Amino acid sequence: MTTLHNILSARDSAMHATAHGTQMHGRLQHIIIDGPNTRGDSGLVQLIQRNPDLVPFFAPNSRVEVPIAGTINNRFISRRIDRLCVDDDTKSISILDYKTDINHNTFRDKYIIQLREYMTLLRTLYPDYKISAYILWTHDFSLEKLPVKPL
Repeated sequence: MTTLHNILSARDSAMHATAHGTQMHGRLQHIIIDGPNTRGDSGLVQLIQRNPDLVPFFAPNSRVEVPIAGTINNRFISRRIDRLCVDDDTKSISILDYKTDINHNTFRDKYIIQLREYMTLLRTLYPDYKISAYILWTHDFSLEKLPVKPL
């Protein structure tokens, strides 16, 4: 039986999770790791620096909150990529998306679709580039490379 207390508790929990995710995105958005010129939340910088594979996403040449839009299967899509690294020398692109979920599997299918959309839209701009997609799980700062391909 669903009670008013259960409904309000679920709503409050969802609102807290959304607020936490928004706050974390804001804190991560301002981090640049560049030796003595490193700036941003020092606690988060330390967590990022513990994972060498994560550091390039926060280098000065990485792009933050990159808007991207286009049509996929006759449907207009407009998104914002959390972090984007484009390497013209190696013709590669890496996408990083922040996720605050504690359980990595709860919304995995939804996240894979989201990253596939990013890849598909980027493919039209960079047809000869290899594109990789990653999730930064912010509850433990683990980095996961996803086995996704464009739609």
